[in-house]
Amino acid sequence: MSDQKIYTLWSDDQIDEESIRILRTTCEDLSLPLNREEQEMVRTLVDTFLTRDDGVGLAAPQIGILKRIVVFRNKGFDERNWSKKPEDYEVLINPRITQARGDLVSALEGCLSCPDIQVEIARYPEIKLRAYDGKGNKIAKRYSDYVARVVQHEMDHLEGKLIIDHGGALYYPKKKQAFFDKIFQPEK
Repeated sequence: MSDQKIYTLWSDDQIDEESIRILRTTCEDLSLPLNREEQEMVRTLVDTFLTRDDGVGLAAPQIGILKRIVVFRNKGFDERNWSKKPEDYEVLINPRITQARGDLVSALEGCLSCPDIQVEIARYPEIKLRAYDGKGNKIAKRYSDYVARVVQHEMDHLEGKLIIDHGGALYYPKKKQAFFDKIFQPEK
């Protein structure tokens, strides 16, 4: 499944309405224990994530699966060709943040589903959550700093929320200015 499509709001300077509909949908929980179809959904997400070197996380709706599943690197964030060993990434099924701590920290974020842009987003530096791992085992985890940011970003996808919804400063290449000005122009 290495050629799995990543849904994007736009590509080649064209808005993609079908992708927007999918990416804007609130995802449903998986049933536990995982049935065969749900196990396959988890495997498809992980396999797709592992074929790519251009992202640190991936949420199920980004590949058209409207279920609450995310996968993300837990180290080696700056490496283009990271090891992709099972201990270098995590899968969360039906994640729920149970606690968010600390003063919000702003940083630039990009997203595979919003190509060519970065948005300044304020996120909590520490979160605790409950979820199930890739095998369906109940877990409680604490994440801090960059990993907490990645997890919050991926969990936004499960609610149909994208980086452009945070209202932070938006950055994009000058050569694409006309296209992005058209998309993000304030309503008059």
